[in-house]
Amino acid sequence: MPDPAIWHAMGLKKITAMVQEVYLNLGRSPIAHLFPPDQTELLAAATKSALFWATVCGGPPLYEQQFGPPRMKARHLKFPIDEAARQSWLACWEPVLAKATQNYDFPAPHLEGFRTYLLDFSLWMVNS
Repeated sequence: MPDPAIWHAMGLKKITAMVQEVYLNLGRSPIAHLFPPDQTELLAAATKSALFWATVCGGPPLYEQQFGPPRMKARHLKFPIDEAARQSWLACWEPVLAKATQNYDFPAPHLEGFRTYLLDFSLWMVNS
């Protein structure tokens, strides 16, 4: 898991803003068809996802409190996720993370650990 220092440095507001930027990238990516086409719905999905990422980054279990256990793999089984989709998803994170320290107060010493988590998490999510 990523270091809890991420949560302490960023909090929910900045994590949400960061995840929303990732989702905007996803909405323009080769896997955009897996996400809501309407920008308002896309940002709402990002806000929900940010609750998961807040917990991953050391925050309280906000996603679980509102929606139950994350069960991310099970929730995504209806979407075909292959290696190409995985790489597209990761590519949408990278430009955001490249500026995350400046834009969202992401603690620089923990960027590589977070990237490693994304690599492992995304590999686990591949289902086809």
